[in-house]
Amino acid sequence: MGAPLPMSKETLEERVKFMKESLSKSQTITDNMVSILGSFDHRLSSLETAMRPTQIRTHSIRRAHENIDKTLNATELVVAQFDLARKAEAKILRGPHEDLESYLEAIDQLKTVIFFSSNKSFKSNDDALNRVNNLLSKAISKLEDEFKQILMSNSKPVEPDCLFDCLPNTLRPNSTSASGEQTNKSTENAGYKSLDLIPPRVLPLLHELANQMIQAGYQQQILSIYRETRSSVMEITFRKLGVERLTKEDVQKMQWEALEAKIGNWIHFMRIAVKLLFSGEKKVCDEIFKAIESIRILCFAEVTSGCVSSLLSFGDAIARSKRSPEKLFVLLDMYEIMRELQPEIETIFEGKPCMEMRESATSLTKRLAQTTHETFGDFEDAVEKDATKTTVMDGTVHPLTSYVINYVKFLFDYRSTLKQLFQEVSGDNTGAQLAAITTRIMQALQTNLDGKSKQYKDTALSQLFLMNNIHYIVRSVRRSEAKDLLGDDWVQRHRRIVQQHANQYKRISWSKILQFLSVQPAGSTSGVVVRLMQHQHFQVPDSELRESLRLAIAEVLLPAYRNFFKCYGPMIESGKNPQKYIRFSAEDLDRMLNEFFEGKNWGEQKR
Repeated sequence: MGAPLPMSKETLEERVKFMKESLSKSQTITDNMVSILGSFDHRLSSLETAMRPTQIRTHSIRRAHENIDKTLNATELVVAQFDLARKAEAKILRGPHEDLESYLEAIDQLKTVIFFSSNKSFKSNDDALNRVNNLLSKAISKLEDEFKQILMSNSKPVEPDCLFDCLPNTLRPNSTSASGEQTNKSTENAGYKSLDLIPPRVLPLLHELANQMIQAGYQQQILSIYRETRSSVMEITFRKLGVERLTKEDVQKMQWEALEAKIGNWIHFMRIAVKLLFSGEKKVCDEIFKAIESIRILCFAEVTSGCVSSLLSFGDAIARSKRSPEKLFVLLDMYEIMRELQPEIETIFEGKPCMEMRESATSLTKRLAQTTHETFGDFEDAVEKDATKTTVMDGTVHPLTSYVINYVKFLFDYRSTLKQLFQEVSGDNTGAQLAAITTRIMQALQTNLDGKSKQYKDTALSQLFLMNNIHYIVRSVRRSEAKDLLGDDWVQRHRRIVQQHANQYKRISWSKILQFLSVQPAGSTSGVVVRLMQHQHFQVPDSELRESLRLAIAEVLLPAYRNFFKCYGPMIESGKNPQKYIRFSAEDLDRMLNEFFEGKNWGEQKR
């Protein structure tokens, strides 16, 4: 319990009573003396000079009485204050756990005693005042323990499943829309459920405890308790979620498939962190430290800085890693999520203590934009210089063509994102930039295809290859948003190119056969068969183009073949071994042409 407060209340009251009685007697004597002196005043005028000292003594006695009275009143106040302190001491020694409200009232009472006593000059009560000050320090220390205990017992890591349940359905893991498919942002935001990181019922209690501690000058202690408790819990939550701190070197060593999966996870982690964990932590700080601006922002900054750094460092490592075309779409996804979260980051991470985190997020967004923009140029170069030796033997669409076209189609899924990106990087007309990039990619592809067509020894097959691939490009553009950017003129110009290659194929392939059928005297149709067999494995994958090409060939080949039979058939049939020279009739040839350009051989056609 410690040493008792000096001078008990009863002792003080007895002394006050004694002093009052003594002063009362003194006052009576004084009054009598004044009365006697007054009645003889006119008779003793001659003695006026002699009596002046007596009047002075009377005045002094009255003043002494007044001073003593004031002192007694002040003493009564002091007694009342220290009586209040003794009552508060009992509550303080019991501790705050059982009855926090009474405990806080006791602290306020001690503060009142100290305030009163510090403004009075009662040197004899210095020991008592020191005792009250020590008692208040002990009370605040117990508050510190209580704050820590309540905060720790109500701070638990959040399980991943609980976090996922707070996401909109379309953004939960394994949902069809969660992996890169764009969804309506207003619908997404409406679908988030609130997350209480600390039960709301204990927040007012923690606020009152924090307020008392800060008023007592314990700012550093409470900051330390809050930082250590909450940052530890948040780091565990992030580890459970799967967040890793990876460097640029770690990223460079990873296989693309593994890295792509981690980037997809990172996008989920960013959403969960900003929209649930960081916003939830800010809500807790706002409630506990409301009206204490500097502490509120500082606590939030120190709790979240480590996890923010882990998330942004991974994004930065990706943005700084070696560029490659396959990274373009994950870079766009990363840029998109940073743009989406930027307004919330600016709101949540407010004030000077959070400035570095805000700037790091903004810097990452800009770096992702720059890296993505540069990757476009890398992709154009890669397409134009693609040196794969893969040759499509049947002249069909090359894998590079379908890859590039799909690449461009995916780009248009990010059209709004690309506009923001181009605006951020250069500030130019965003629509014109996307059109220019798309045009350059298409031109790079055509340049590469021209080079690949020269790998064919058969010039007819070379023309068929170009016809098929450019037709595939034109058809894909017409069926996508790329048409709006490239325009009808581009489409019409490339349709004419397709027709030119088709005409070249017909001229190179069939002019020789037509020339053979017109030669006189004719030997046999076996030469026609040989030339047909040279084209048996050629393929035209587009059904409309295939049928159009069949008809064009049939229109010139069948009449020539029938005319050949009309002129030389009887002569051949009347000769020796006619089946050796006439293997197919005009009807057989017509049937074969109807199955042409499907990549079948003659055995498959006959079956």
